[in-house]
Amino acid sequence: MTEAARRSPGTPCWVSLMVHGIEATQEFYQALFGWEFVPGPQQLGPYVRALLGGREVAGIGQLPPDRHLDIAWTTYLATDDADETAEIIRCCGGTVAVGPLDAGEAGRMVICADPAGAVFGVWQAEAHHGTALAGPPGTPVWNELLTYETATVAKFYRTVFGYEVEPLVSADFDYATLHVDGRPVASLHGVGEELARDRGPHWMTYFEVADADEAAVLVEKLGGHVLRAPRDGTAGRLVLVADPEGAVFTLVRSRDR
Repeated sequence: MTEAARRSPGTPCWVSLMVHGIEATQEFYQALFGWEFVPGPQQLGPYVRALLGGREVAGIGQLPPDRHLDIAWTTYLATDDADETAEIIRCCGGTVAVGPLDAGEAGRMVICADPAGAVFGVWQAEAHHGTALAGPPGTPVWNELLTYETATVAKFYRTVFGYEVEPLVSADFDYATLHVDGRPVASLHGVGEELARDRGPHWMTYFEVADADEAAVLVEKLGGHVLRAPRDGTAGRLVLVADPEGAVFTLVRSRDR
């Protein structure tokens, strides 16, 4: 699936990672996913865009040496007006940490957090429309918010982005799907006390792989860590991993592949 046009508001449109060692991180993901890299906007420091088959799939930036932030993949949600969205986020109990600011001619961005503390980005596309390829191995294919409970946070995201929220009615499973233009684009998963205390609520990026078990072995060979062994889920074969700097993400061999 290729997607080069401006996305409807609320659609996940980009994933980006800020690290301390950008060169070592590029080597890890190049070996894991086959990514190549080209320079990106430098407003916030060194930044590269990852390409797969010549198409942009993700971004990696370098943190200043004195910034000791959590190393994590950030999901960006599309907007038509970053400044207006930032103001709505504030009014709905969220926080705005960075921006709105221009990323060169690429677009306008905001880094913010929902009321439960989960960090996400907002992207108003100009020259750069975001992920240009999703589906093949090495591409981001899904984004899920892991949080304490979905009801309250669902109201926040629905108000900010206009999602249609479809809860899964179950006595023991707190889950909802976010829809844009009638199609599912992301999910909310309330896990209560099972949420890792050292991370809190957070967005999770799923990357497609050809074989989840083989990819898990490769992650460890490259200096990363397998946090949860490969298992079968409703989406396919899943494995929770972390890169050498600790950024957590999920590898998936989708059932429909």
